[in-house]
This record gives sequence, C-alpha cells and structure tokens, in this order.
Amino acid sequence: MYYGHIWMEKNEFPKFRDFKDFPPQEEEGSLKPKLQWLQGKTFNIIKLVMGICLLMFVYSFAASFLGELKTIGKPLETEFWAGMISFVLFYFFVWEPALIYRKGFQLLEWLFKFFAPMFKIAPYVLPVYSILAFFIYVLLTFFVKNEDMVNYFVFIFGLTLAMHLVFSGKTLRGKKGDFLKSNYIFGFSFVFILNTLVAAFFMSLLFEKFSFVNFFNGGIKSAVDLFTMAFRQIFALN
Repeated sequence: MYYGHIWMEKNEFPKFRDFKDFPPQEEEGSLKPKLQWLQGKTFNIIKLVMGICLLMFVYSFAASFLGELKTIGKPLETEFWAGMISFVLFYFFVWEPALIYRKGFQLLEWLFKFFAPMFKIAPYVLPVYSILAFFIYVLLTFFVKNEDMVNYFVFIFGLTLAMHLVFSGKTLRGKKGDFLKSNYIFGFSFVFILNTLVAAFFMSLLFEKFSFVNFFNGGIKSAVDLFTMAFRQIFALN
C-alpha cells in the first residue's frame, strides 16, 4: 500500500523544472494575463522595429569596416577573408566546434560574474578568442621576430571572429517564443555592430593605416544617409 501510494503521487503530480512552470492562479475575470500578453506583444513589435532600424547600422558599419580593411594591404586582407571562409567551410562540411565556443562563453561568464550589467551580454558582445589572439600575438612579438607572424594572426583573427558571429547568431536564433523573430533580428544586429566595433578597435591598434575614427565616422554617416533616404521615400509615398 505504501509503495502504491508513492507510485500514484509520482504519476498524479509530475515534476516541474521550476516554480515558474506552474500556471499562475488568477481570479476569474482578471485582466492581468491579458495585459501581460499585450505588453509582451507590444514589446516584441518595438524590438522588431528597432531591429530593422539597426540593420541599417549593420550594413553601414560592415561597409565602413571593409573599406578600412583595404588600408592594411591586399595580402593581409586576403588572409583575413581566408580565415573567415575557412571557418564557414569547416563549420558546414567538417565539424561544428560548439564545445570550443562554449568554453569561451563560460570564460567570459566567469570573468564578468561579479559585474551584473555585463554578465549576460559579454559572452555575446566580446569575441573572446579574437581578443586572446590579439594579446597572444602582441606578446609573441617581444620574443619572436618573424615577418610572417602577422599573416598568421590576421588569419586567426578572421577565423575566430567568424566563429563568434556564427555561434552567437545560432544561439540567439534558438531562443523560444520568438514568433516575429524580433529578439533574433534586434539581438544579432546589436551583437554584429558591437563585434565590428571591437574588431575595428583592435585592428587600429595593430595597423597604423587602419583608422578607427574613420571607420566609426564612415559608419555613422552612411547610416544617417540611409535613414534620410528611407524617410524621404516614405514622405514621397504619402
């Protein structure tokens, strides 16, 4: 009888992952669930609109970064693209290095665990392996005198940057309850822009001709031009 009672309890009361999984007990006729649903949908629409606006900055900063990348010379520019393309090909046709990305993700979580504002966004915003590659390269330059070493660094920098963008996008795309894809559009646009800023900053520290100021000003100007053109088209339609 005792064991039968335990068996019935296990079957009648399945375990929940957390208390938040229990459905809220609302009074009959309460408007709270409807207001919460409306608030959530409204917030998703706002994020979708903001994400679409950020897409203009995605284009403008990407174009500005590629323009500045040409200043480091054709051979190094080729190495950068070779690194990015190598990762994409490796990712699609050989192996998804999710474990490597996860270790970097966990490292940033550990570094920022005492700084709440950055704890959740740092693993997405900061391309940890690209940053590590930069500092390792700078350290090696004090001990190793090899002209080809900069080529290896630019290749690895492009490869690790591509890895970070691909896995960040995949993680954001996998979020549940994103019917309008507003979280993904807004989140990945934000991550892409900040990663481009970080990449441009480190490239400007390494290469004298790569100007972070020119990159940033060019990205802002291009985005403003896109917004102006869009508003003029909308005004003309009216």
